[in-house]
Amino acid sequence: MKAIVIEQYGDKNQLIEKEMPRPVPGDHQVVVELHATSINPIDWKVREGYLKEMLDFDFPIILGWDAAGVITDVGNKVTNFKAGDRVFARPDTTRLGTYAQYTAVDEHLLAHIPENVSFEEAAAVPLAGLTAWQCLVDFSDIKEGDKVLIHAGSGGVGHYAIQIAKNMGAYVATTASGKNKEWVEKLGVDEFINYKEKDFADELSNYDIVLDTLGGEIQEKSFGILKKGGSLPSIVQPPEDKLADEHGVNAGFVWLEPDGEKLTKLAQMMEEGNLVSVIGHQFNFSAEGLQDAHDLSETHHAKGKIVIKIK
Repeated sequence: MKAIVIEQYGDKNQLIEKEMPRPVPGDHQVVVELHATSINPIDWKVREGYLKEMLDFDFPIILGWDAAGVITDVGNKVTNFKAGDRVFARPDTTRLGTYAQYTAVDEHLLAHIPENVSFEEAAAVPLAGLTAWQCLVDFSDIKEGDKVLIHAGSGGVGHYAIQIAKNMGAYVATTASGKNKEWVEKLGVDEFINYKEKDFADELSNYDIVLDTLGGEIQEKSFGILKKGGSLPSIVQPPEDKLADEHGVNAGFVWLEPDGEKLTKLAQMMEEGNLVSVIGHQFNFSAEGLQDAHDLSETHHAKGKIVIKIK
């Protein structure tokens, strides 16, 4: 099968096309013929070698953590899926990622794609959507009426987090640049802060949850707008325990745990029209296409999600 791989860590030029063996499903796995995948910051962080101490990979590595496609092969002990099903997942990848024509996925990580959702829209969701869900629901126990700040609401995780929070009945503020104001507000934002013109720390107070997608000084200042007992989940760096204790805040680093049941809940939201994927950019399935997609992701200024159309 065709795949885009890296054979050593380095810049975007390490992404090359290579013929790789088509995967065979284990007893509890299916093989998915991929129609689309999407780009996440972890893709280029792994490519650069930033996470090699955390993640145990063997070269050549097929990157990619989002799968959407059609099941072609089913393991002997798979019970809830069959060949021909349209599915999406955040696979538990080590060597076989999703920059490929086929990938193997454990059954418990799969969810059916609703009929009214395209492969591209589905492929955008798993890693970013599940991350937003786990930050807001699992870590922060979001409730109706909570005041929630989502940093970088125009990004991949951010734009799903806005919709999940609104669906839970929260009051939602977000930071983003002015050029993204109109479409982000269409997602349901109650208060928009153009970070180039205003400091969120001067504008907001007494919040229940801050979703930190930026880290650094932004993370540190976020403690100051939280009420005691509030939550600060971060997807970029572990918050300082000392600051959390000083402010009486539940703060922590959230590392995504793939989960088919939670992905099914997101699928239901998509089916009902309560969750949409904003696809700001789409690239072809080629070494050049993946290189360009990585380039864009590394700017941190992509609109919504970056999708790769495979079939």
